[in-house]
Amino acid sequence: MNICAVKYLDIANGPGCRTCVFVSGCRNRCPGCFQPETWDFSAGEPCTEEYMNRILDSLEPDYVAGITILGGDPMEEENQPGVFEILDRVKNKYPKKNVWIYTGYILDRDLKSGGRKYTEYTDRILKLTDVLVDGPFVLDLKDITLKFRGSSNQRLIDMKKTLETGEIVLTFTDM
Repeated sequence: MNICAVKYLDIANGPGCRTCVFVSGCRNRCPGCFQPETWDFSAGEPCTEEYMNRILDSLEPDYVAGITILGGDPMEEENQPGVFEILDRVKNKYPKKNVWIYTGYILDRDLKSGGRKYTEYTDRILKLTDVLVDGPFVLDLKDITLKFRGSSNQRLIDMKKTLETGEIVLTFTDM
């Protein structure tokens, strides 16, 4: 998996101060996407052990709330093994840090067993995720007043409660 960029101390892609990892590769190619440079799977550089250690080290301070994985799209089949490795290592080293993932794919359609983006890693990734922001960016539904998403079709899903209940549970519904 390649990484286009890492933003340290980011406050735009989830609550609090975060490390945000922008993975390479996205087939959705949403018109109006804020990161079209991440669409190419070969963009950026490989996620080496050294790169991984920098990401892990950035999460050490108490004031860093967690990590956000976005892109590109973390849930592309090619990216899921690398995303799982990052999240597994983050949760093992920092179990109290929260994890957000942004994907243009739909949880209850594309990421379920039999869905077009479901792989052997999907369930493991979702179990390590606190909030999943799902759905493609839709330019006609763009709304700059929304918190942590670009268009009104995108959902902020509480993955812990969703997995516990078997029903999609939204979070930050008052925002």
